[in-house]
Amino acid sequence: MDLWGGYRDARIREPWEEDTLVLVYSTTKGVAALTLALAHSRGLIDYDERVAAYWPEFARGGKEGVTVRQLLAHQAGLCAVDAPLDLPTMADPEALAEILARQRPAWEPGTRHGYHYLTLGWCQSELIRRTDPRGRSLGRFFRDEVARPLGLEFHIGLPPGVPDSRVARIEGLRYADFALRPRQVPWRFVLAFLNSRTLTYRTLRNPAFLSGDNTRFNGRDVLALELPSANGVGQVRGVAKLYGVFAAGGEGLRIRRETLEELERPAVVPPAGLRDEVLLRDVAYSLGLLKLWPGRPFGGDGRAYGVGGVGGSAGFADPAFELGYAYGMTKLGPRLFDDPRERALRDALYRCLRAL
Repeated sequence: MDLWGGYRDARIREPWEEDTLVLVYSTTKGVAALTLALAHSRGLIDYDERVAAYWPEFARGGKEGVTVRQLLAHQAGLCAVDAPLDLPTMADPEALAEILARQRPAWEPGTRHGYHYLTLGWCQSELIRRTDPRGRSLGRFFRDEVARPLGLEFHIGLPPGVPDSRVARIEGLRYADFALRPRQVPWRFVLAFLNSRTLTYRTLRNPAFLSGDNTRFNGRDVLALELPSANGVGQVRGVAKLYGVFAAGGEGLRIRRETLEELERPAVVPPAGLRDEVLLRDVAYSLGLLKLWPGRPFGGDGRAYGVGGVGGSAGFADPAFELGYAYGMTKLGPRLFDDPRERALRDALYRCLRAL
C-alpha cells in the first residue's frame, strides 16, 4: 500500500508527487540503526564489544567500558557535548570524533538513558568508519550496501544533483507551539527545553543555529551534511521497504537470523528505569531503535521496532505481520510521539490487517 497527497510546498500549493522526497528528521535514526544491524550481520560489529575496541580514543573521560549495545540504547551519557557546534565542524568527521572522544558522560554509562539527539548518529558513523574495510562513513555505507541493492531513493547527506523541485519544504514549529499544548507536550519538558542549565537544553540546543528554527533544515547546506540521527531525505516508501525487508526475514540484504533476533528482543531497561533524562518521559530503547513500553504500543506484538521523528514522521518493522511501515509529512506537529495524523493511518492499517 502506497499513499500520498497534499502539498510538497504549501506556500505555492505545489502538489506532492509520487517521487517527492522529504526530510524525516529522527526517523533517520531507524535507517542508521538498520545500517548498523547490517554491519553486525556481516561480522563487522559486535553489539557486546566495547566501543573503544573499535575506536580507542573513545575510552577517554570515563567511557572505556561503554559497549556498543549501551551506546545504541542511549545509555552512554553522551547526549550533550560541551563544545559549540557549527556547520564546518558538523561536516568534519575527524573533528566530531575528537569532540565525542573527549566528552565526559553526563552519568555513569549503563545506569540510565537519555536521548542522544545528534551524537548517536555521529558515534554510529564513526563505528562504521573504523570497522568498514573501505573506511566509509555511515551515509556512504548505507548508500552502497543498503540503498542501491534495495533500490531505495533515500539519502543521509543529500547529493547536489537532486533538484530542489523534488524536495518537499518543511513547515516548522515555534517554541509557542510546544508551550501552548501542555496535553501534547509535557510541561516539564517545555521548561527544561527553555532552561540553559538543564541537560535537555544542552542536548537539544547545540548547535544553536539549528535549535531556534527547525525549518533551517530546509537549507541545502544542512541537508548535504551526513547527520545519521536527523537529516535523512528520501521517498517515504523507501523507509517502509527497508523495514519490510527486516520484518520479513532480511532476505533482500541477507541479514543473519541472529541479527534479526537481536532486533526483535525486548529492550533492556537500565537500573534507573525507563525515564529518559533528556525527554523527561518513559521511553524504551534497543540497538538504536524504539521498542514497546507501557503507554506506547505499536506493532502486532512485542517484537516490533522502529523510530519516529520530530513533527510526526515514523517508521517501524513488525515481524508479526512481516510489515514495513513509514509515514512522512511537511507540516510539523507538536507531539513527541503518536502524531494524530500518523496514528490514524497506523490504526486504520491494523484494523485492515486484523480483519483479514
